[in-house]
This record gives sequence, structure tokens and C-alpha cells, in this order.
Amino acid sequence: MPSRLGLATLASVPAAVGRPAYDPRAAKVGILHLGLGAFHRAHQAVYTDDVLAGDLRWGICGVSLKTPRAVEPLAAQDGLYTYLLRTSDGVTARVIGSLRETIFAGAARAALVARFADPAITVVTSTVTEKGYCHDPATGALNESHPDIAHDLAHPDAPESAIGLLVAGLAARRAARGGPLAFVCCDNLPHNGRMVEGLVSAYARRRGEALAAWIREKVTFPSTMVDRIVPATTGADVAEAQRQLGLYDAAPVTAEPFAQWVIEDRFRAPRPRWEDAGAQFVSDVAPFELMKLRLLNGSHSTLAYLGFLLGHEFVWQASRDPLVATLVERQMAEEIVPTLARPPGIDLRAYCAQLLERFRNAALPHKTRQIAMDGSQKLPQRLLGTVRDRLAAGAPLVHLPLAVAGWIRYASGSDEHGVRIDVQDPLADTFRAIVRDAGGDPGPVADGFLDLASVFGADLVAHYAFREAVRGHVIRLFNDGVQVTLAHHLGVA
Repeated sequence: MPSRLGLATLASVPAAVGRPAYDPRAAKVGILHLGLGAFHRAHQAVYTDDVLAGDLRWGICGVSLKTPRAVEPLAAQDGLYTYLLRTSDGVTARVIGSLRETIFAGAARAALVARFADPAITVVTSTVTEKGYCHDPATGALNESHPDIAHDLAHPDAPESAIGLLVAGLAARRAARGGPLAFVCCDNLPHNGRMVEGLVSAYARRRGEALAAWIREKVTFPSTMVDRIVPATTGADVAEAQRQLGLYDAAPVTAEPFAQWVIEDRFRAPRPRWEDAGAQFVSDVAPFELMKLRLLNGSHSTLAYLGFLLGHEFVWQASRDPLVATLVERQMAEEIVPTLARPPGIDLRAYCAQLLERFRNAALPHKTRQIAMDGSQKLPQRLLGTVRDRLAAGAPLVHLPLAVAGWIRYASGSDEHGVRIDVQDPLADTFRAIVRDAGGDPGPVADGFLDLASVFGADLVAHYAFREAVRGHVIRLFNDGVQVTLAHHLGVA
């Protein structure tokens, strides 16, 4: 067994492998990050690693909210890990040193809340996934009946949700006179900064108007757009990191070459100069956000559900399938792009072509089932926002109802061969009940899903034409299968 990556072995990393351009031991913690997953470590932490080369104030304290599994290997490696960049030409490796501290919230909640009060920490970032904010995806409002929120309102000093923890931390900062702070959400939520600001405000008011007023005065919530394809780490990634470093790394991450980070310039406190590492600071993130949510994430969801049902394990396979690829191309060009305002400096047609090229990167083993997770939380912003805009404009809906039907067919819990699908979703029990009550009849299955106001909102639940379009596709997907349905829809049958 080779030696393990860590501060003591960093000097032995081969010259061909990138390493921090600073001494990680000298870096101070100035950023608190909630959600210590692969995306953060392959995106924001890499930008921050670049910044630390010129400013040692911005080391990261990374927090895992739900499990110690993300913390333990990183703590054993002094926060160091390998960042693997995968292209069709091969793999390059770099050791990232920006993660200077790790905390598992479940074991050190009081210490974590106290960390918010540290005046040296002026930025809190988050990647807790869409479902981690305990909101109603259809309305964006705080879901006060969510078990974690209900628990936190009853036990504010022992929070379990990201929102409850954030407000508890801000209360501690207020008590310590810790000064202004920025909360930078990096999850795929519409107007993510404004949405989280609303969730925090609603929760904080339940704890007292004085706290809510302090948050309004001292805390900013800049919106962001983040973009990089980051698959889940595999055993092959661990082996590749060891091959490149000659050291064992239990926590590498892998990513595509493309990366983008657009940040609303709304800060009252000191912040890292992420722009020196390639981030864009703008006055309005919305055009970039909608472009990415609808074109990249919406296409990803379409590829994931229909691609999985066609037997494609990876996105690169699904995006090379002629039928699915044609649907995605037409969906982007004919229905999504017309709803978008062009972001400054972006050619939307070129962006669509670039997306398909990125999806088809076979060096990136991004699993369709990974993207398919938590669809009830993702569909409102990825697909249904476009649906609403098309309906409001009186424009036709041709392809998007089929994409929505693909989600319903997937979430019904079994594939075309009767093999069970492990549907990972907060509403998975509800889905099973819908399918059970429908007795296997695809029409009632579609009706049961389309009645979910928490996903579709009252407007789409009541929209006859939209419902009928989705319902018809669901019935065909059940009766004829995905391949025949796609071929018929695209006119290539």
C-alpha cells in the first residue's frame, strides 16, 4: 500500500502533477462551505485554490451536513485531494489545497454554529442540492411542514436543515458582533440568491423580527450560475489518482475541462478575488442562470430519463443515441432558446452545440441515474419554467411534454423489462402510491403525477392542454416503449 496523500507527503508528488502554488499550512480560513460534495471540490474549491496563490486569507472550512463519509477521508489527508481533468486526450492531475478545515455537522454542531461568528469568515458558500433547502419547488417558498424545518423551529439550537443551521449561525454572528457576511448559493435554483434570502428571512422571522432585521442589514445573498460536469467519484478515479501521484488518495474528484462561474456583484464584506481565477462578476446573473438551467440542466434531465430507459448507463452514450440526441437538439433550438434573453457575450446557438460536445465526452463517466435523482425538485426549474413561458406566449409545446413524460415513466419505478428502478427522490413513497393505486394503467399513473401541485404548481395541474400532451406521451411510453415513441415523435418511424 503506498503512502497516503497529505501535507507530509505533498513534496513527493511528481513534478508533472500540479500542486498548490502556496504553502497550505499558511492559509487562513475565510470561507465556510456547506455541502462537502464532489461538485464543490471540483468547482469553487479549484477557483479558490487559484486565489490562495496570491491571498492566503481565503482557505475553506468544508462542512458535511448529513454524513461523516465526506469528511473522514479528507481529514485524514489534511484536506488535500486530487483533481482529475478528463478530456478525450487523457487525464491531467492536480492537488488542491484550499480545503483547510473539515467539520461533520452531526458531530460538531455547536462548534459549527460558532464558526459562523468568526469575523475572519466573511463568505459562506453552499452546494447542498436543490432538495437541501427544504422549499416548495413549485413556489420557492419555505416548506414549514418539512420534517427538518419543523424540527428546527421547535429546536432552534440543534438545527438539522441547511436553512436552520444558517440562521442559527447568523444568530451567533449577530450575538458576537461578527460583522457583515455574504451567503453565496451555488446550487441550481432559479434566482438562487434571492430564493435563499427569502427562505432565510421566512425562517428567521419565526425566531424573531430583530434577528430577521439584522440579517437584512448585514447579510447579502448574491445569485450565481455555476457550470461544470462533475461525475460521482469511482474506484477507477481512485486508481488513476494513485497512478498519477504515486500516493493513495481516498477522495479524488474528476471533471470536464469546461468551467464557468457567474456571480452577482452584491457583497458588503471582503471576498476572494475569484475573478482572477476566471469567475465573472456581473450586475445581473439571471440571463446566464436561465441559459444554463434550461439548456444544460433541462437537456441533462431529458437525456437522463429517456436515456436510462433506453439502457444507456452514461450521459455520453445517451447523447450519442440518434433519437435522444435529435429530441434534445430540437427541444433546445425550437422551444428553449426562444424563451431566453441572450447573456452578454454568448452566442446561444454556439452554446447549444458546445453542450452536445460536452455531453459526448466519453472520458467523463457521468451516469444517467445520477442526474435522474431528485427529479421532483429539479423539474420545476429545469423544464417547467420553459413550459410556463411557452404557454404564456401562446407558443406551441411539442418536445417538452415528452421530456416531462420521460420523468414520469422513469419515476414510475420499473423499466420496459419490468426491472425495478431505484428512484431516489424525496417523493419516492408518493410515486409508489400513485403507481399502486393506478393498478398498472398508464393513464391513471400520468394523472397521479400530474396532480402533484408541489411539482407542477396549481397552474399546470389545471392546464388541460399541457396535461393531455404529457398524458398521451406517458401512455405511449408505457405501451410502445421509448424507442418507438421517440421515432414516432420525431417522424423517423
